[in-house]
Amino acid sequence: MLREIVLDTETTGLDAARGDRLIEIGCVEIVNRVPTGVEFHRFINPETRDVHADAERVHGIKTSFLKDKLLFKAVARDFLEFIGDAPLVIHNASFDIGFINMELDRLKMTTIEMSRVVDTLQLARRKHPAGPNSLDALCKRYGVDTSKRTKHGAIVDSLLLAEVYVELLGERQASLVLGAAPVAGRSGNNVNAAAGKRAPQVRPRALASRLSAEDQAAHTEFAKTLGGNPIWLRTSS
Repeated sequence: MLREIVLDTETTGLDAARGDRLIEIGCVEIVNRVPTGVEFHRFINPETRDVHADAERVHGIKTSFLKDKLLFKAVARDFLEFIGDAPLVIHNASFDIGFINMELDRLKMTTIEMSRVVDTLQLARRKHPAGPNSLDALCKRYGVDTSKRTKHGAIVDSLLLAEVYVELLGERQASLVLGAAPVAGRSGNNVNAAAGKRAPQVRPRALASRLSAEDQAAHTEFAKTLGGNPIWLRTSS
C-alpha cells in the first residue's frame, strides 16, 4: 500500500523570510493514487500579521476571518501526526514547505525534509516543457473539473492536485484496473500498469452452440433469397 499526502497552503503573502505567515493548511490522503476521503484542514491565526490585499484577492481569506482561529502551535502536532512519514505531493513545493518549516522552526520543532516531497510543478515542467504549468493550466489540460472552485483554497486545491498528479504520472487508466492480482517481481507504481498483461485463460471445453438445427435451416433458406453466389452458401454449417 502506497500512502501519500497531497498538500496545499495559503499564506498572508509571498515572503516567509519577511514575516508573512501561514493561514491555511489542507491535506488529502491518497492510497495507491486514489483519494480515500480522509482529510486534514485547518485555518490558522497569523497573530499580528495581516493578510496582504494581493493575497486576499487570490484566496479570499480576510484578516478578520482568522482572528478567532487557532495559532499554528495548537495545530502543529495534529498536522505532523496526520502526515506521518508519508511522501508529500505539493505544487511548487519550495513555497509551501518554506512556510511550514518557518512555522515549525518558530516552535523549535523538527522541520520537513525536501527529500520526502514530490513537486508536481517539476513533474509538469519535465512532461510539458513548453508550459503553462500552473495548477489551473494543468486542470484545463487534463480536463479536471474546477467548476466548484471560485477562489484558491488549500483543501480544494489539494483535491484538484490529487487528480492532476495521477494524470502527470500517466496512471489514470492503470488505477481503473479492478481486482488485478499483483505480478511477481513488480512493486509500487508498476503493479497496476502490469496487471492487465496476464496470460489469457482458455476454456477447458468449448461452449455449446446457441443455434438450433431449425435456426440454421431457416438462415440457409433466407440466404438463398439474396441471389448470386454468396460466400455464406459455400461454407459448411
